[in-house]
Amino acid sequence: MATAMINALFPLLQLCDSNFPSGAFSHSFGLETYIQEQNITGRDSFAEALSIFIRKQLVYTDGLACRLAFESLEAGEDASLEELDRLLYVSCLAEESRMGNKRIGERMAKLCSELYPSSALSNYVARIKAKQAYGQPAIVFALVAYHLNVSKETAIGAYLYANVSSLIQNAVRGIPLGQTDGQKILVGIQPLIGKAVDQILQLTIEDFGAVSPGLEIAQMRHERLHVRLFMS
Repeated sequence: MATAMINALFPLLQLCDSNFPSGAFSHSFGLETYIQEQNITGRDSFAEALSIFIRKQLVYTDGLACRLAFESLEAGEDASLEELDRLLYVSCLAEESRMGNKRIGERMAKLCSELYPSSALSNYVARIKAKQAYGQPAIVFALVAYHLNVSKETAIGAYLYANVSSLIQNAVRGIPLGQTDGQKILVGIQPLIGKAVDQILQLTIEDFGAVSPGLEIAQMRHERLHVRLFMS
């Protein structure tokens, strides 16, 4: 029992590590816009912005997509994965964020197919190479988690945590924040991640993409910043 748990836990810890080389360290997904406009100036203002990002965007896009992808795998519905891949791409209005997710997804798919190979992940990688799929990190994460026999709830929570951890490390560099402040934010945000998982489990496909326009506009405006540390 302990061995089975560890066999699933260690890969999840690796995927959730902000040092995992997916390329996420290069993206702020619009938060850099708020930093340069002085809307984010320190720990408290960043924690508030991160909370809004989770509740108003991440839940209704990648978080929900991770759940839907996991359920598609449970049902053996490969066509649903293809539609979800397309939906994630076309619903992201900001070009930098759209291409950022695509690059992260491609990198994750290639790397995870070597680290944690499965037939489903190999098929997804093949479709990306054939330009029949864009490559989305939420789908890759669900594919790996399902292969590891991780529960749906754990997979969603781990995926949200991975996103949040990466953004916090980027904020440490971008604002900048102290490493201790970054870790305090990560601890403080964990209850919200749990609530976000519960919310995602109650949503339907009709809720997909119901995001805050303010966040999307900040992501669009990022490409026009004079000085940029991040690609999105």
